[in-house]
Amino acid sequence: MPSGLDTPQGAAELAESLLPPLGNRWLHTQAVAARAREVSAAVSEEDRDLLVVAAWLHDIGYAPELRDTGFHPLDGARHLERLGAPSRLVRLVAHHSGAVYEAEQRGLTEELAVYEREDSPVLDALIYADMTTGPAGQSFDFDQRADEILERYEVGSVVHTAISKARPYLAAAIERTRARLGDQPM
Repeated sequence: MPSGLDTPQGAAELAESLLPPLGNRWLHTQAVAARAREVSAAVSEEDRDLLVVAAWLHDIGYAPELRDTGFHPLDGARHLERLGAPSRLVRLVAHHSGAVYEAEQRGLTEELAVYEREDSPVLDALIYADMTTGPAGQSFDFDQRADEILERYEVGSVVHTAISKARPYLAAAIERTRARLGDQPM
């Protein structure tokens, strides 16, 4: 495993080595990592770095050199696994933001199932950070973010269908994170 990959600094360096050519994807990733730091109190102290690391790495599967299946959570998880990243980090990246719903649409359920999903405050907070951050790093509430995704993708497309189906799951994860933080709904 590259030195420090499981640290926020190491994760940021890996993300920065892959994502800047993707423009807005890099802006989004930086803002998701910042949001994860902001909401890290929603997870146990020992999991706070893991949350931020997962936020830095959640979208690395979009990097063209990592593209295998074309499904970024799976491609990112596989790359991290090849690098020897901790299993828990790999699984968080594989399952960020309701990935199981898109895997179903893409016919990749079995491939994703190799990585067991943990239903935990860390996954909830990662979903919160991703699903309240716009494509260029804007701060959105969940409904704005979900609506933005649905507008960006054509009705009937894999992503549009997956987000439509995942919306209640994602909203529940965000509400659990807010409750852990003592936040009021946005």
